[in-house]
Amino acid sequence: MSWINQFLGAKPLVSLLDIAIVWFIIYRMIMYAQRTRAMNVLQGVAVIFVAKSISQAVGLQTIDWVLNQIISWGVIALIILFQPELRRVLENLGRNLFTSRSSKRNPSEDLIEDLETSLLYMSKRKIGALISIEAEDPLEEFISTGIDLESEISSQLLINIFIPNTPLHDGAVIIHNFKIAAASCYLPLSESKTIPKELGTRHRAAIGLGEATDALTLIVSEETGAISVVKHDFLHRDLDREALHNLLVKYLYEEEKANNRDLWQYLKDFFAIEGKFKRRSKNG
Repeated sequence: MSWINQFLGAKPLVSLLDIAIVWFIIYRMIMYAQRTRAMNVLQGVAVIFVAKSISQAVGLQTIDWVLNQIISWGVIALIILFQPELRRVLENLGRNLFTSRSSKRNPSEDLIEDLETSLLYMSKRKIGALISIEAEDPLEEFISTGIDLESEISSQLLINIFIPNTPLHDGAVIIHNFKIAAASCYLPLSESKTIPKELGTRHRAAIGLGEATDALTLIVSEETGAISVVKHDFLHRDLDREALHNLLVKYLYEEEKANNRDLWQYLKDFFAIEGKFKRRSKNG
C-alpha cells in the first residue's frame, strides 16, 4: 500500500478528486466523440501524437518540428472547426449542473407525447410528414435551407405544418433543443441501392440524413399512412402505436438520460468503487 500513499501524496482525498475529475472529462469526451464524426478527428490527433513520439525517439528532427507546429496551431484550428459542438457541450454542462431535475418533468417526455399525438393523427388521415430531431451532430446546414420558426413544440402546430397545400408542408421539420427550429427544410437524399423501390422521397431523405448524422427522423407516408423511424441508416417501418412509443422512448429519453449522467453521480460511483478497493486491500 506504500506506493498508493506515495502516489496520492499528503492529501489523498484531494488527489482522488483530481483523478476522478480528469477521468470524468476524458470519459465524457470519448462518449461524446463516439456518437459524432469527431471520433475520426480524435483518431487523427492520436496518430499525430504517436508519430511525434516516434520521431522524437528516433531523432527525426525535421518531422518532429513539423509535428510540433501542427500541434501548436491545431488547437486553434479545432476550436474554430468544432465551435458548434463546443457550444453544445457548454450548454449541456450548464443545463445539467444548474437545472433541478427532481421537480420538473423531463422535456423529452413532453416531446414524445406531442410526437406520438401528431404522428398518429396524420397517419390515420394519410397526411405526409417528415420530422427530424437533432441529437449530437449539429443540423445547422439543413436548418438554414428552411423557414425559421424557433417555436415551442405542440402536436397541433406539427399537424398544421404538414396539412397539404399549405406553405410549409413540403420538406422537413427540424427540432433543435426541444423547439421547432425550422420547417420546409431540405434533407440529403440517400443514394443507397438497398432502399426498397416502393419507398418515396421522404424515406430516402430520412435515410440520407441518418447516413450523415445521428439525428432521429420520423416519417408518415402520404400514400399508405404508415409510420417509419430512421436512426443512423436503420429504418424501422410500419410501426403501430406501441412500437412507435417504444422507439421514441429509446431514442429520445433513455439515450438522453444515459448521456446526461452528471458529474456528481459519476463522483459518487467513483468513490463507491474506491471504497470497495480499499476494503479489499485491507482484507487482503
